[in-house]
Amino acid sequence: MCQLLGMNCNTPTDIVFSFEGFRHRAGLTDCHSDGFGIAFFEGKGVRVFRDNKPGHSSPIADCVKQYNIKSLNVIAHIRKATQGDVNIENTHPFMREIWGENWVFAHNGNLVNLPVTETIFYQPIGTTDSETAFCYMLEQLKTRFKHKPSEEEIFEAIQQISNELARYGTLNFMLSNGEWMIVRCSTNLHYITRQAPFGKAQRVDDGGVIDFNDYTKEGDKVTIITTVPLTKDEVWTKMDNGGFVFFKNGDKVWEVLGTLNTAPIDDGTLGKAGIA
Repeated sequence: MCQLLGMNCNTPTDIVFSFEGFRHRAGLTDCHSDGFGIAFFEGKGVRVFRDNKPGHSSPIADCVKQYNIKSLNVIAHIRKATQGDVNIENTHPFMREIWGENWVFAHNGNLVNLPVTETIFYQPIGTTDSETAFCYMLEQLKTRFKHKPSEEEIFEAIQQISNELARYGTLNFMLSNGEWMIVRCSTNLHYITRQAPFGKAQRVDDGGVIDFNDYTKEGDKVTIITTVPLTKDEVWTKMDNGGFVFFKNGDKVWEVLGTLNTAPIDDGTLGKAGIA
């Protein structure tokens, strides 16, 4: 299956350190070489880079490295195809408009015999189960809410729709509108929140080292979410299977454990710029 990488923070942050380790898994240290994609939110806009070439060797991935885009929310994906041909239209992340916002979605897993979508407004462009599930999710939200609901209502609705979709198979995903990020774990997702006091970290996949003190300031808070931990000397939290987390400004706002017990958590504060 595929692997996911996400970032949610309270200060515009460069994801290159994490992305460089992550892209090694797209054909070098792992076999996820059927395309890659990454989406950066900038205000209400989104920069999306996708390629059906392996992420480790893609010139577009090299461009992302050189660009050093800073963003509050980023979603990246490296693909190992289970359904659909290896082409651009089947490459994650996928983006759609709802309530005047860009929503970005990436999925790791395999869903079979999903509900038919021919008669609904949101239609998949490609042939993946992932994009079909995203379209189904948005259609359900649009049917339930004629106007944009509160964040808590969105989070609760996403849980209900996702648990319905999870009956069809494995559903690890990341979803963001540029203000928040919702993450669901079906098998493997891990996250870490970096904040003061910052230290050094070494990547698992290529041994690259960074000292976050050189790029951050007190008050910065950056949460990285990924399928398998990217660093070897930091403590990553593994999400419960069937669990959800709502991240905003680098903080967990709500967490639903695998047992579906909800735990509200305080928000963080705003900062300016960093690297992850």
